[in-house]
Amino acid sequence: MLAELATSPWLLLGAFILLAYTTEAMTGFGSIVIALSLGALVLPIEAMLPVLVPLNIVMTGFLAWRLRGHADRDALLRLILPAMTAGTAAGYLLHPWLGDAALKTLFGLLIVWFAARELWRSVRAPLPAARGRVWTQGWTLAAGVTHGLFASGGPLLVYALSGARLDKARFRATLIVVWFTLNSLLTAAFLVDGSLWPALPRVAAYLPLLPVGVILGEVLHRRVDEAGFRRAVFAVLLAAGLALAWPY
Repeated sequence: MLAELATSPWLLLGAFILLAYTTEAMTGFGSIVIALSLGALVLPIEAMLPVLVPLNIVMTGFLAWRLRGHADRDALLRLILPAMTAGTAAGYLLHPWLGDAALKTLFGLLIVWFAARELWRSVRAPLPAARGRVWTQGWTLAAGVTHGLFASGGPLLVYALSGARLDKARFRATLIVVWFTLNSLLTAAFLVDGSLWPALPRVAAYLPLLPVGVILGEVLHRRVDEAGFRRAVFAVLLAAGLALAWPY
């Protein structure tokens, strides 16, 4: 397995995972989105998901336990988890009907929208408007579908909750509980469909990158301008999304 990882493209995925978790530790967002969007340039999405999702459980599980007191249980149980769980199940069931080319195009469009929106917000920084419950739940359901397809419901869920009145600490803790819960369900689904067992050696091989990424992220958080770093990451994601959406 180490010999396989030492050859492209799995070596590149390791570099993308390190970048993803460094960014997550520094800015608080995007471990799977970054690794999957860059990795999809060189590997099939369905081959990476059984690797990236269990890796994410390790970090989110620790953080979910550590921040459990800050999570908004009412928002989780009444607003977020029911719609996200239903959407994730729908996305997971839809996944086999889509070929890799269609998956890459859809994922690329999602990343283009997400990166362009975040770059625009970094310049304009508009105040979020209050949203109705139906609007929020509709976008939350859509976020669940993208999570079932790509384990990347974050962009749409953050958009869905943009008008919610959650302070920074509760918002972060609530999202972490969502990712831990849904990624645990996806990992169980990968176990049932047989895709998890072949991926476990790669998961084990990439595990040491997580603490390295956390340490690098902490160092960069203290020494590098976070706003500039985020803009640079979003610019890379925008280019990757364009390449995935229009591969030819």
